[in-house]
Amino acid sequence: MNLITLADLHQAQQRLRGLARRTPLLPFDLPELGGEQVYLKPESLQLIGSFKIRGAGNRLMALTAAERARGVLAYSSGNHAQGVAFAARQLGLRATIVMPTNAPRVKIDATRALGAEVVLYDPAHEKREAVAARLLAGAAAPPVLVPPFDDAYVIAGQGTVGLEIFEDLPAVDLVLTPVGGGGLLGGVAAALKLLKPSVKIIGVEPELAADAQASWRSGRVVEWPAADTNRTLADGVRTLAVSELTLAHLRQYADDIVTVSEAELRAAARRLLLEARLVVEPTAALPLAALLRHRAALPPSQHTVLVLTGGNADPATLAELLAT
Repeated sequence: MNLITLADLHQAQQRLRGLARRTPLLPFDLPELGGEQVYLKPESLQLIGSFKIRGAGNRLMALTAAERARGVLAYSSGNHAQGVAFAARQLGLRATIVMPTNAPRVKIDATRALGAEVVLYDPAHEKREAVAARLLAGAAAPPVLVPPFDDAYVIAGQGTVGLEIFEDLPAVDLVLTPVGGGGLLGGVAAALKLLKPSVKIIGVEPELAADAQASWRSGRVVEWPAADTNRTLADGVRTLAVSELTLAHLRQYADDIVTVSEAELRAAARRLLLEARLVVEPTAALPLAALLRHRAALPPSQHTVLVLTGGNADPATLAELLAT
């Protein structure tokens, strides 16, 4: 299976100029960690509030003229939906997005506001891939499918996060990032390992949705039922399984995948809201939760980066976290 290359990553970086923001590295003081310097990579500051604009934007920018004329179709719980919708609007393309009924209302509304047609489905009874396949089969000129992670262009686009981390902090020792379908972790890990093989890259997911960890450790794709993954507050990583393509990247470049509890996730999210003063969704707090609660189990580091994946939090969820 072909893995992305540094050339793919640099091409993605060029395509995304003017579409995705270059987010900063923000120092974050954690006195309990001694001399370890911790930095936040706030992808919540992207125009759509998520890193997903990178992968979606790279895929759409690479479409041929004939493909653009057909429009695009995607499925997502929210952030990829907004990434595709935003990039499609910028390029003047039609976009249809398949979204679960349990996606945060703020994400559904934002996707529609960007001009995309939203098709809702019940995740308890249908798989999003099947809904998308039905829509494609019924179209005279089927739109181009833009999956949230099972695509080399998408993985390379997400990997530009890793390029920026290395460019801004060559001394980086350890990077922690949430993992759902594996596109972000796979892309970031590929970028950093190709540039600096000594860097350790760790994925973090909830205990209640630990399919990526099961896949990474077994060496095969392990799928979890929606009834299980839907239990976590981290809606951005409720993916049922990684893909063969993303797993190949994770097995080649990622050093481990760890899990955190819901209580640890909530505490970390609240700390980011109050101390980093950043509006983040619960999924974005996964790396901090791992660093705070499981530091001894992680590789040693003097320069650590936490990727904050998004800030599209439901207002009610934010209120709940702040009131805890």
